Amino acid sequence: MKKTTLLISVLLLAVNLIAKTPIIGVSGYSDGSKQIANCTYVNAVRLAGGVPVVIPVTTDDAQIASIVEAIDGLIMTGGEDFDPLKWYNEEPLRANGTIAPQRDEFDVKLVRAAVAKGIPVLGICRGHQLLSIAFGGSLYQDIPSQIKNSYIKHYQGGTPGSYGTHTINIDKGSLLEQQTNTQDVAVNSFHHQAVKDVPVGFKVTAKSADGVIEAMERIGKLNGYKDGGAVIMGVQFHPEIFTSAGYDTFLGIFQYLVKESGK
Repeated sequence: MKKTTLLISVLLLAVNLIAKTPIIGVSGYSDGSKQIANCTYVNAVRLAGGVPVVIPVTTDDAQIASIVEAIDGLIMTGGEDFDPLKWYNEEPLRANGTIAPQRDEFDVKLVRAAVAKGIPVLGICRGHQLLSIAFGGSLYQDIPSQIKNSYIKHYQGGTPGSYGTHTINIDKGSLLEQQTNTQDVAVNSFHHQAVKDVPVGFKVTAKSADGVIEAMERIGKLNGYKDGGAVIMGVQFHPEIFTSAGYDTFLGIFQYLVKESGK
């Protein structure tokens, strides 16, 4: 285990020295015998000027500590549903989807470690929801059955990911507004869960027309958690898919992360 930790640390540090540009960790997931992350995240970081490094799933505290020492920024990616019983003390509804317990623990440990060290963080989809549960918030387990006034289709299925299927309204002056230069934009949508209770220190900065939270950012000190003070931003949609496909609508989000990570 120690050899693995040392190898990860040495490789990441070597890349950092050679590249002379910010190293952006991209949280991975386990797919049978593989540890992977979607190419869209990797491509988006590259297009924004950063060096992407996929982080394999691990719950080993020493390895996570070594990883956050070697990266400059972090993207927490999309994926499965979180275990509501463990992370926000709710019994799972019938509509709750697949749970990946090891990844849950990995994601929570990794994002808390990064925030404690003052590493800028961008959470996307599941990663956006992670920011809520990792720092004291909660989720709607299933939008259709729990949010009575929700009339928008939040899961677009087989519709291309680079096609926006519903609009969001963005707060003026927010980080998201500053990086997209708009307050009204169409986004893709691949989720049935959403942030419910927003943690202390965060502010909602975008919603869909039916009131579902689509973005939030840190505005103050996190309550009860080690906090290095860096930028933390979450979006419920998938800006990396648009960016990887060649659209520049959301490229600014990744450029901002890379810029903040280089400070």
